[in-house]
Amino acid sequence: MAAADTTPDDTAFVSRTYRREMTDIVEGPLRVEIWSDVVCPWCYIGKRRFEGAVAALGDDLDVEITYRAYQLDPTASPGRTEPVRGVYERKFGGPEQAERIIAHVSGIAAESGITFAMDRALRANTLLAHRLLWRSTRPDSPISQADLKEHLLAAYFSEGLDIGDPDTLADICARLGVDRSDTLAFLESDEGRDEVAAEIRAAAELGITAVPTYVIDGQWSIPGAQDSDTFERVLRRLAERRQNPS
Repeated sequence: MAAADTTPDDTAFVSRTYRREMTDIVEGPLRVEIWSDVVCPWCYIGKRRFEGAVAALGDDLDVEITYRAYQLDPTASPGRTEPVRGVYERKFGGPEQAERIIAHVSGIAAESGITFAMDRALRANTLLAHRLLWRSTRPDSPISQADLKEHLLAAYFSEGLDIGDPDTLADICARLGVDRSDTLAFLESDEGRDEVAAEIRAAAELGITAVPTYVIDGQWSIPGAQDSDTFERVLRRLAERRQNPS
């Protein structure tokens, strides 16, 4: 499920994960792994809000962000699409409920400068997109993962593109300077399949059942699309804790 907007007054909502224990002072950037999906509205909103928090930190704190794979709709058939509005109507109990939810999340997205065009959005399997996101983290990647993530989210939510289609994905990567034939060859291979599957399993092992979820230094978990001020406050506090481990 998608993690809805929550804006608590303090950082008590931050939970402990057990990916690794920290007994020594950790040096280097604050490492943030974000489990999300490219068809998740709150993930798009959360991305913008989190980026706002990082920008507000300025030079006070170095943050290293990596997006990890999560599938909100793993049963979506590869190679097939259908209008998302119909999916929402089935999921949420009819046209009126679907319209209310779409209007609500679209309004919140607009506050972050994002235009949702949910009447055009197409249900699609996101495994190929996640493989490309994994590939963008490789040392020889010509594009950044953050840029690719933004383009994939915009393609789905604003442009009504089929992000499960290899040709569409190749076009998206071409916008960022990657040759279409190179992207298509990668998608036709098995490269990245096991790694993406491992990221999805890791989410289950960490108890992640809603996205976005932000895992800090493999130790702390922040649920949902918090507002930028909350993200900033939590990051500062966790940076202090890593210098005083207990």
